[in-house]
Amino acid sequence: MDEDVLTTLKLLIIGESGVGKSSLLLRFTDDTFDEEQSATIGVDFKVKTLSIEGNKAKLAIWDTAGQERFRTLTPSYYRGAQGVILVYDVTRRDSFTKLENWLNELETYTTRNDIVKMLVGNKIDKPDREVDRNEGLKFARKHSMLFIEASAKTKDGVQCAFEELVEKILQTPGLWESDTQGQKVQLGGQVQGRGRACGGYCSIP
Repeated sequence: MDEDVLTTLKLLIIGESGVGKSSLLLRFTDDTFDEEQSATIGVDFKVKTLSIEGNKAKLAIWDTAGQERFRTLTPSYYRGAQGVILVYDVTRRDSFTKLENWLNELETYTTRNDIVKMLVGNKIDKPDREVDRNEGLKFARKHSMLFIEASAKTKDGVQCAFEELVEKILQTPGLWESDTQGQKVQLGGQVQGRGRACGGYCSIP
């Protein structure tokens, strides 16, 4: 492990096919966007180092295919994950209503009870919205998730989604401390002040 990296975190991105999971990941890791992004076959994987409150975390981010035919990969994909981003498309109500199924799958296969969950409503750049922001917020509150709306195309909310997820994981020592030989990190004090970076977006503590 790099000397200045506090810990390595395993993050998952899940949700229906076509909601923009890969686009969110590529915008975050490579700052690119492809209008013709093809469907993920099996599992894609990216690594990025993120600095939060002066602490560096190496993120191993797993992007999964939303299609049913790849579900055999599921158990190993979830194993050991500390954070998960659930994505829906604000212009496709079906992708929102199926979030319950993804949460059930997460609860079935995850190996950690305190896994941190972030709900992301993607494609807010599109005009034909079918899911109101308040519906997303309400669903996130009901399931104790962080929440943000985003657009992989315009970059809105993307960086913030990953940063808030990682920050929350680092505030939950039991999720990662066992992997870092008992290193202690103090994240207090400034955490509340970071909200400004996310503009009008909302996260649930």
